[in-house]
Amino acid sequence: MTDQTGVIADVRRGMIPAHVYNDREVFELEKQRVFSRAWVFVGHESEIAQPGDYVVRRVLEDSFIVTRDEQGEIRAHFNMCLHRGMQVCRAEVGNASHFRCPYHGWSYRNDGRIVGLPFHKDAYGGEAGFARKGQRLLPAPNLATYNGMIFVSMDPEAPPLEEFLGDFRFYLDYYTKQSASGIELRGPQRWRVKANWKIGAENFAGDMYHTPQTHTSVVEIGLFREPKAEKRKDGATYWAGAGGGTTYKLPDGDLDQRLRYVGYPQEMVDRMKEQLSPEQLQVIGDDGFMISAASVYPNLSFVHNWPRVAESDDVLPFISIRQWQPISEDETEVLSWFAVDAEAPEEFKALSYKAYLMCFGSTGMFEQDDVENWVSLTNTAAGSMARRLLLNSRMGILEDDEPVTPPLGPDAFHGPGEARTGYSEHNQRALLNRWADDLERPPVRAATLTVGAQGSGAVDDQGRTSPQASDVEVPGEAVAQA
Repeated sequence: MTDQTGVIADVRRGMIPAHVYNDREVFELEKQRVFSRAWVFVGHESEIAQPGDYVVRRVLEDSFIVTRDEQGEIRAHFNMCLHRGMQVCRAEVGNASHFRCPYHGWSYRNDGRIVGLPFHKDAYGGEAGFARKGQRLLPAPNLATYNGMIFVSMDPEAPPLEEFLGDFRFYLDYYTKQSASGIELRGPQRWRVKANWKIGAENFAGDMYHTPQTHTSVVEIGLFREPKAEKRKDGATYWAGAGGGTTYKLPDGDLDQRLRYVGYPQEMVDRMKEQLSPEQLQVIGDDGFMISAASVYPNLSFVHNWPRVAESDDVLPFISIRQWQPISEDETEVLSWFAVDAEAPEEFKALSYKAYLMCFGSTGMFEQDDVENWVSLTNTAAGSMARRLLLNSRMGILEDDEPVTPPLGPDAFHGPGEARTGYSEHNQRALLNRWADDLERPPVRAATLTVGAQGSGAVDDQGRTSPQASDVEVPGEAVAQA
């Protein structure tokens, strides 16, 4: 594989080799070094609310059954039978106490333990030939939740999820913690676009510069109250921990007035005041910034916006969670969920969902604008000329790397991290610098698991691989060997 040292050095100085948005070797490195260690979103607790509920989600090529077992514990099982490797679960969503492989009939409880092996004595001589005790579907190397959001990491030694997220948790709460009950999800809608996965993640992380050009029409037709798309520059961008995002500048008013301005009914405002911290409320009430789009490294994004949903001046806020699931260097599967406060009035939920579909559903107006750009960029990045071009991503900094505008002080922005008003690419650079950090790190070492042999490595009741299993260098996955 080609040495990517030069690519990494260019990225660190804000000059991006254009071909990284459509390059097979770069994508192979991303699989081995980015997605082999990052915490990746795979679902929300509301999607598996009852014992036996499950969804099937992927981390790149690896399929996982994300389920709530009969004791209420959330688990993520690698979706491969221990016998001949068939996918155990073929449906994308459902409720099951057991999973049965359709190939040879091996069956497993929803906690992963094997319970059914046809003709065990005739075929294997019973336990002497295949020891069933302790054998279970291979668990995700790491699983954790935050505010009901379920993440897995392919790295058994990954830092704790909260440590990985860092100060971005402050901003994640705005999307996921509007009441004591948290959020509930609808979806996901799924579609594929012929575009590189990094483009969407960068865009949602901080690209307020494209709004006046790409999305002019949605303002011209009166979808939003703001009279001009370039009003976005009055908002602040911020980067903290593993992510960053954008905000809108709100008109004068107190906290209640500003939350009602974007369409929240007073009962929801009152619950937010009970759930969010004083500093989180100050960002809105004192600083006048409303959290909008954001991205968590590497491939999870959020949208919070408030369009008109009828022929009136009334607006309705919606929240969307989306994942940029890489398929290849030039194709991405978009998974898009509608998220809403679980305690919101039913009428609000219905209208908020309509607002989401209108803007950022699979046929949403914003979605169509963005995808046209991203597909064009990816196609152009595939050619030989793109290998001669360094894209300028230095917006917001001078030749000597000094910022065009200084960060906002703690009295102007009460959130953690570094925040600025005006157009810049500080957030996009931060995301790609984290990407460059991972590309420089060696691949993850993962344990192998030998299935069914006496004295071999097995998995305990908590889903941990035993110390007898050998360690091998694997490009991003733990391997079950039959």
